[in-house]
Amino acid sequence: MRTALVRRTVLTASAVSLALLATACGSDKADAKSSAPASSAAPAAPAAKAKTDAELSALLLTKDELSDHMVTAVPKDEVAIGEAAAGDKAECLPVVKTQGTATVGTAAGVARMKAVAKPKAGASPEDTAAAGLKALTGTRTSVTLASYEGKGAEEAFAAVKTAAAACAAGFTLTMEGEVTKIDKVVSGTATGGDEALALTLEADVEGTKITTETVVVRKGNTLATHTASALGVAEKPTAIVAAQVKKLG
Repeated sequence: MRTALVRRTVLTASAVSLALLATACGSDKADAKSSAPASSAAPAAPAAKAKTDAELSALLLTKDELSDHMVTAVPKDEVAIGEAAAGDKAECLPVVKTQGTATVGTAAGVARMKAVAKPKAGASPEDTAAAGLKALTGTRTSVTLASYEGKGAEEAFAAVKTAAAACAAGFTLTMEGEVTKIDKVVSGTATGGDEALALTLEADVEGTKITTETVVVRKGNTLATHTASALGVAEKPTAIVAAQVKKLG
């Protein structure tokens, strides 16, 4: 029996603010009427305002920008499944959230989409059918953009990074009432934005190796989570990540 982790491959994830205020004043003892002017550091710039759902939606990649992919919205029921997913270890929850288009922490604005590579039709009906089957079983990538107030994005990114390290030896994932043992979580490097992290989750389901590839990128107060899944070993979402991060600016 296939677990929810396999079936749901079609679902296509705190720095403390430091301020410095320096003042200096002095007086010339030889001339009581003159004194050095006081100086102070410029006030810190106000934190960027969190983006709304609509603003984030405008930043998602579109079918025109991913012409070799089929791009669709993520249905509300799929979002709900991801939000309800849980792990047997509380410290692993941030990683769990990256697997189902849920947000880590409390986001002020959210937008989601999923993409799958278009099948390349062959010269014969058989080739076309094979291409269509490959698309159904191939890698699907979900993208979740979440914007936060204050230091929320930095804190969410840090939470995922900490959880990945704490849960490197694996954990048990419960999704749609079904349990899957995640054998290990492998942290890797990624580029883009202000901070980036790559995660590979590995599991064995009825003798089939299942992996998901997740790349989390923070750009300012927006967190972009890209999770690629398949009915087997998922391909890394390198091109989609690069295009999405570029669009974030």
